[in-house]
Amino acid sequence: MRKILVLYYSRHGNTRQLARHIARGIEQVNDCEAVLRTVAEIDCMGKLGEPPSDGDPLVTHDDLKACSGLAMGSPVRFGNMAAPLKHFIDSTSAQWLAGTLIGKPACVFTSSSSMHGGQETTLQSMMLPLLHHGMLIVGLPYSEPDLHTTRAGGTPYGASHLNQGQQKQLQSDETALAQALGRRLAETASKLTDNS
Repeated sequence: MRKILVLYYSRHGNTRQLARHIARGIEQVNDCEAVLRTVAEIDCMGKLGEPPSDGDPLVTHDDLKACSGLAMGSPVRFGNMAAPLKHFIDSTSAQWLAGTLIGKPACVFTSSSSMHGGQETTLQSMMLPLLHHGMLIVGLPYSEPDLHTTRAGGTPYGASHLNQGQQKQLQSDETALAQALGRRLAETASKLTDNS
C-alpha cells in the first residue's frame, strides 16, 4: 500500500476541507492510502501550540520518510504559506541532507477569502521548498473540464478554495478539482514506484 501524505495547516477549516477531498481522490487509486497530517499552531512569541482538537494528528519527520508522495496545503497569508506550515518545512534540513523526498511526486493546495488574495503566489511559495527537496511537482492539467469553468477556486498550479463571505463550503468545481489533483498525485506515485 502506497502512503500519500496530505499535510496541511488550516485555521478556520477551509484548507482542511480541501485536504479531505484530495485524500478522497488519492483513495480512488488502487493500492493508495491517504495519510492526513497537520502542524501545530505557533503563538505570537513563536512557541508551538497544540493541534486543533477537531483536526488530524501532527506530522512527524517519519511521515515524510514513509510517504510515496506529498500533498501540501496552507491558507493564503499575504501571498505566502502560513507560518506554522513554513515552520515545519524549515525543520526538514536532515531530510533534505538524506534525500528523503528526492524523486517523490508532490502537489500543493490553498484557500483564501478574496478573489485576488494571492492564491497562485501561495501555491508557488509552497512549491519552492519541495523543489529544493528534489520532489516532482504535479499540477492540474487543463484536460480537467472544471478548470475551464470554475468561478471559485482551482488553478493549474493546484487545487484552491475561494471563501466568499460566509461561503465556507467548497463549491462543486472546487471539490472535483481537489479530488482530481489527489488522483493525479496518487497515479503518479503509483507509476513511479512501479517503475523503480
